[in-house]
Amino acid sequence: MSDPSELVPELKEVGASLYRAVGNRSVPRTTIGLVQLRAGQIVGSTYLTAMHAGLLRKAGESAERIDAVATWQGAPYFTEAERVALALVEAVLTAGPYGERVPDELYARAAACYEPKALATLALAIGQVNFFVPLALIGKPVPGVGLSEQWT
Repeated sequence: MSDPSELVPELKEVGASLYRAVGNRSVPRTTIGLVQLRAGQIVGSTYLTAMHAGLLRKAGESAERIDAVATWQGAPYFTEAERVALALVEAVLTAGPYGERVPDELYARAAACYEPKALATLALAIGQVNFFVPLALIGKPVPGVGLSEQWT
């Protein structure tokens, strides 16, 4: 795939705007990283999974926490707020058998853990990673190789 940011230069501006919006500090950067790692796992993108795991490692996250994201429900390593964030990303990205993806009970748990701005930011963090999912799945970037080095 050709470099999408060269083909559509506006992509850099949109990506930078999303990064700034999500980085407003209302949600801990670690929580955002865990959510985005889980999103990469759910959609089956090795690139996104490896990238977000690497960013979490660079930020000082333990191997136990990073490794446990895929099975977070039974793992003892996460706070209630992180569990709610991980439940939200799963609800958004996984079709529920009964229709509604984000049930009122999950929203109530999230609202109890996050102030309104933080909850909106968490939703944007899920949207941010999902904005790049089609490029990751269609373009198949190689983990560990900079995007500028691999786009043909």
